[in-house]
Amino acid sequence: MDKIVECVPNFSEGKDKSIINAISAAIESVEDVKLLNVDPGEDFNRTVYTFVGEPEPTLEAAFRAAKIGISLIDMTKHKGEHARMGALDVCPFIPIKGVTENDCINISKKFGERLANEVGIPVFLYAKSAKKPERIRLPDIRKGEYEALEEKFKDSSFSPDFGKPVFVPKSGATATGCRDILLAYNINLNTNDKSIASVISGKIRTSGVIKKDKNGNKILDSKGKPVKIPGRFKGVQAGGMMYDENIAQVSMNLLNYHEVNLHNVFEAVKEEAGRLGANVTGSEIVGLVPKDSLLLAGKFYSKKDGLKVTDEEELVSIAIDKLGLSELYPFKPEEKVIEYMVEEIGPLASMKINSFLSELASSSPAPGGGSVAALSGSLGAALSSMVCNLTIGKEKYSDVQDKIKDALKRSEKIRKELTRLIDEDTNAFNDVMKAFKMPKDTNVQKEKRSIAIQEGYKIAAKVPLETARTCEKILDIAKNVAEIGNQNSITDSAVSALMAHAGVESAILNVKINLGSIKDEKFVKQISSELDKMQNNTNNKTKEILKIVNSKI
Repeated sequence: MDKIVECVPNFSEGKDKSIINAISAAIESVEDVKLLNVDPGEDFNRTVYTFVGEPEPTLEAAFRAAKIGISLIDMTKHKGEHARMGALDVCPFIPIKGVTENDCINISKKFGERLANEVGIPVFLYAKSAKKPERIRLPDIRKGEYEALEEKFKDSSFSPDFGKPVFVPKSGATATGCRDILLAYNINLNTNDKSIASVISGKIRTSGVIKKDKNGNKILDSKGKPVKIPGRFKGVQAGGMMYDENIAQVSMNLLNYHEVNLHNVFEAVKEEAGRLGANVTGSEIVGLVPKDSLLLAGKFYSKKDGLKVTDEEELVSIAIDKLGLSELYPFKPEEKVIEYMVEEIGPLASMKINSFLSELASSSPAPGGGSVAALSGSLGAALSSMVCNLTIGKEKYSDVQDKIKDALKRSEKIRKELTRLIDEDTNAFNDVMKAFKMPKDTNVQKEKRSIAIQEGYKIAAKVPLETARTCEKILDIAKNVAEIGNQNSITDSAVSALMAHAGVESAILNVKINLGSIKDEKFVKQISSELDKMQNNTNNKTKEILKIVNSKI
């Protein structure tokens, strides 16, 4: 997607799965929209949906979801811990890529107007879309919640931006607007003392802490209100909490990561923790994060270390490492970074295993051995990644953490590339078939067809060649993790090598069968020579890895 808008509607239903699923289905019914996350909370009795798409499809998906949710949810029967004022409580639109705040403000206005006109719900504009300063903050609009709406609508100053100032008992009211993306971020401390996390939270959050005298009493201003010491950052909400009985966390929301990003608060918390005799051990991102946030952190740390890094994947890896995002559990960019989740995976790679196997077993010649070769290699890469993840954070392997993290970074990059090649091989085969179907009634047509067929065969040879080259790289990683990785998983390193070896050998066969149809002798000779060397290297490396593994089990 060239333009990405994120929409995060909050519906006042967190228990009834049929309603939750119906809203999900409404979102997914819109083409070019991707539902990223559905987060129901029973105690809150509220479900938060996260989906992305280009502007118009996102607007349409939001409306369809709203229409279904409002028709199914009855606010006269709703009870829950979370503040709310309607069946669709709030529906924010957030610029992610290729769109501006003004674009999202316009989307929110279109959404609000359509919701009011077609569904009959009073709608308020909030955040960056607000027309009145007293409506910027959602809690100010929602004060008194659903139960106060009927009385509040009697006040002319509470007229909605769209729709009539009339209380609708079944559905309540809705707020919509453009806002910055909110990052939910927790920083881990090496202490089980929650009070330390709470003190640090007060130092960094925007609201700060209440000023006290030497006796611990609150200092009041001339109006009798407590005097506050402002925190270090704007747009930061923070508090102390416990991750488990051993790990205290500084838990926060970053309201504008462009102004205050992950690395800013991470470094500040390190400073404040040091003053209190504690250390920061890592952090976690709750929910999703835009790639830009990680890139900003990666650039900060690469510059701090005197490095000149421009590759985006490398910068993301640096951010993950320096922020300790994999301390509590593996941080998987493809499951956490919005842009990566939006990336389209080929139809084969996105299939369920049973569906892929059925397609493979069918009479269709594609997918075939080339796609299986890429799949085999990707399985090998994934196993090496698994051993790395089982090694990272283990005290027993503290002296090899940097090497293992580097191995993980390389194996994940290879896995991603081989996943792409699963579909690429089938695409190349289909292109050859298209060339054979070209017209051949005239000499000119025959010549064009012949050239297209030859080019098709070359591409069909180059794709499995790329697969073979990529699979071979796994063997170096598998050897590395077999030697220094978690020894409880050493046999997985061997299986990783065997899958990579199978990928190389299988891909080579697919190269050779295409070379047999290529008339360019120089091209054939050059590729054949490379295949011989690759096959020899692969056999030797695999034997070496198996020898290492067998000596340790």
